[in-house]
Amino acid sequence: MHSNQPKVRRITASVSLALLGYGSAVMAQQADNGKLESVIVTANKRAQNLQDVPASITVLNDAVLQRANVRDLEDVPALSPALTLSYGTQPGNFSINMRGIGTFSLGIGVEADVAVIVDDVPLGMQAGAFKDLADVGRIEVLKGPQSTLFGKSSIAGAINITTKPLGGPWKTNATTYVTNDHEWRAGFSTGGSVSDTLRVRLAASKTSFDGTLNNLTTGKKLNGSKGDNLSGKLEWQPLDQLTLTLTPHYNRTEKFCCSTAFTAMSPGALYRNAPQLPPSVVLSGITIGPDNRDVRNDYPTGGKFHDAGTGVKLDWAFDDNSPLKGHTLTSISSYSKYHMDDYQDNDNTDVDILPFLLLPNGQPTGMHGGLYQYGYFDVKSTTQEFRLTSPDKGALRYVAGLWYGKNNLTRELTKAPLIQAYGTAYGADAWNTSKAIYGQGTWDFRADTSLIAGARYNDEDTGYNFRRYTVPPQAHALTEFYTKSDTDKSSTYKLGLEHRLNKDTMFYAMASTGHKGKAYDLTSGFTAATAKLPAVAPETATSYELGWKQSLLDNRAMFSVALFRTNFKHFQQSSSFFDDDGTFRTGLNSIGGLRTQGLEVEGSVRVTRELQLNGSFAYTEATIQEFENGPCYNVVNAAGTGSTPGPGCAQNPKYNNTFVQNLAGKTLPNAPKIKVNLGGQYDLMLPSQSFNGFIAGNTRYQSRTQFSLSQDPTTIQGAYSITNLSFGVKDKQDRYKVTFLVNNLFDKRYATGLNNAIANGTWSPKAPNTPIAVNTTEWMPPRDFQRYFGARLDVTF
Repeated sequence: MHSNQPKVRRITASVSLALLGYGSAVMAQQADNGKLESVIVTANKRAQNLQDVPASITVLNDAVLQRANVRDLEDVPALSPALTLSYGTQPGNFSINMRGIGTFSLGIGVEADVAVIVDDVPLGMQAGAFKDLADVGRIEVLKGPQSTLFGKSSIAGAINITTKPLGGPWKTNATTYVTNDHEWRAGFSTGGSVSDTLRVRLAASKTSFDGTLNNLTTGKKLNGSKGDNLSGKLEWQPLDQLTLTLTPHYNRTEKFCCSTAFTAMSPGALYRNAPQLPPSVVLSGITIGPDNRDVRNDYPTGGKFHDAGTGVKLDWAFDDNSPLKGHTLTSISSYSKYHMDDYQDNDNTDVDILPFLLLPNGQPTGMHGGLYQYGYFDVKSTTQEFRLTSPDKGALRYVAGLWYGKNNLTRELTKAPLIQAYGTAYGADAWNTSKAIYGQGTWDFRADTSLIAGARYNDEDTGYNFRRYTVPPQAHALTEFYTKSDTDKSSTYKLGLEHRLNKDTMFYAMASTGHKGKAYDLTSGFTAATAKLPAVAPETATSYELGWKQSLLDNRAMFSVALFRTNFKHFQQSSSFFDDDGTFRTGLNSIGGLRTQGLEVEGSVRVTRELQLNGSFAYTEATIQEFENGPCYNVVNAAGTGSTPGPGCAQNPKYNNTFVQNLAGKTLPNAPKIKVNLGGQYDLMLPSQSFNGFIAGNTRYQSRTQFSLSQDPTTIQGAYSITNLSFGVKDKQDRYKVTFLVNNLFDKRYATGLNNAIANGTWSPKAPNTPIAVNTTEWMPPRDFQRYFGARLDVTF
């Protein structure tokens, strides 16, 4: 996808506008003295000033989240240059990528590389993170391995989410939001101090967005979502030393995504080689082209899920008479249950296609209908953590703890039509139980220099059951069953130095390791031969980071710089492809080695009391170091009658003479080298009015992106920049705020996913028809693929 505007003029205009408006992820709240306020984070499991933490961290506080109208995790990568998001057909196979690293997998036997933690409780499955961020007060993006403090699923990083705090006088907030392209939200929260010892908070929200694709069959939209959220927080202090915090939550979300629309198709295409099924019939009414957003689906695509659970936190503060004076002992217990029903239209048409399809023996199917699939995920998670935290004062400060976590995951999937030739039905269970001991401390061995050291020992039990069934309409019966269990013991470490040149300047050097446990490829491609193979090897990482954090102009400006390099071994990554009969398949790979390295810069400056500017920049090289049996892509052959493997692909006896390519030196999918975010806010003071005005803007830029592990040149998204603008008024007593916005101001088109298929069985005439090669391309437009307008009202009483 590309713009017709000259690139230099477009970027210059975007940046210029951004400098008038509102900014990026590192924005700090304004203070009355004209300085930047301190930003508090809990990245090290204790409250610290962001500028004092020797690590690269992006913080999105409540003000940033509101101004950017962040609804869910899918909005966060636009505010953090270290993050990207890879989409599958439903949240169960989405992937959060940190510094270019993330696990894309369609099975439950593979953990994510980026952990998501909410109020000290990690999610049992990353899919549970793709819901509305109801009542969130702060998001910390922790970059690089976080295994020492946050465990095995944070080998590439972690997203630490904290809900809004309790306390203060009783206050009620309400918010509404609406756009011209049919998105709306409504939220409500109320809470405060009931007594000197009891504080409560209750929040609820409802959201809806129709989507970005037009389904001509139903007249409705696709690739949208809707959700309902209810959360609470109760804090009770029955004793001066004891505090109990309860955080129950319930969420119900439907994401009718993620469908793609055809952007190109070679002439002469026939669906499944049937003369009766040309595009004019199968895709009736659809004009295929670069901006096509029309599809024909007679079966839904996406996932409908709900989750419920609670966390229970007990804090015991040791008094002055205790040997542990000033220490805090914390117990954090949690239980959650997640269920998702997923479904997918596999033929992307509403035509009765089965009568025209043939069985492997060449006979007609004798059936009516189409191709689709359905299934569900179940995840039950239990965690228990005991943590001892030292006082914040003193030369030695530390946190140490014990961890227990148990996840039980179930996946059931049926592909139709209900015949063996095109269908499959399987079920799988995966489990992992982790027990760990960890500790991390800081020792000021000089007044200006500190040693940071941490370690974690993890003992994990994992395993699976795999079941294959007869395909309906046959009687439901088990045809295959496999089971396996494994253990995995690992240690991870962190070691660093922090030097404070003065009260405003800090330098640090940090080395850390990461570990993620064994994996299983529990998808429809699982076979008896696969079951006999050992589990996919654990993934490991070694990371080095140099950083500089600086405050300037009496704390009116601050910035941070980080240089990093992380090497991964046995990286677990799924790849997808279309086989010769047009069936979409995936396979789990253990990539021998890969590396991510680069530079990150973030900063904020309070130019005047009215104007604040912000910026962040990330240069990231996420490349494969060792992967000699990488997947291939196809190209049209010289005769134009079929396809051949692309350049670099060849048969290799070492891998059963399958076509593979050596991907060493190639980029990882969805890992742009450059991401930039610039912006700011100008407050217009109106002394004679009861309100003040404001204008805010933000521009983000991203370099070209490859979406395929196979390095298919047709799945590259070109560089683009997106600019958002907002303005409005705010009551001086904080009773109301009215915001008007224009997102994607310059109406720039870009894709969040690109697919390419050449001469596959879905669209490829072959004998007895005249054989020709058919190339099809598809795109997935993101939420802000075009300009849209909105308005928001926030009320406090």
